[in-house]
Amino acid sequence: MEKTKVLRGTTLEIYRFMVKSGKPVGVREIQRALNLSSASVATYHLSKLEEAGFIKREQGNYALNKIILKDNVRFGHMLVPRFFFYVLFTALILIIELVFFNELASNRGFFIYTIATSIIVLIFAYETIKKWLENSI
Repeated sequence: MEKTKVLRGTTLEIYRFMVKSGKPVGVREIQRALNLSSASVATYHLSKLEEAGFIKREQGNYALNKIILKDNVRFGHMLVPRFFFYVLFTALILIIELVFFNELASNRGFFIYTIATSIIVLIFAYETIKKWLENSI
């Protein structure tokens, strides 16, 4: 079985919680934070993560061994899809085009360039929203 197949449902939620917290966490802390019915439910999912090699035990708590949430950047206590930064960058380029080069608006090349930049912003925005909803971060 592939290791990443372990990261589903409650197990994935526990893994995300651990990535966001950025420190070793205990079973009870996970149970309370994620409103799990019992500590044994948290222990079950933690054991799945430990067997897959994603976490390890440290002084009675569990700590991350690997961070594998692809296409995300840790920003404080949040995981942000990397496409978000692409959206910001391309939107900034579009704003600069429209504010500083608007005297070229009658130029056909400017129109095509602006349309192309707008399409790129929309593509990155779509990918960002899709990734954010997929990860629910």
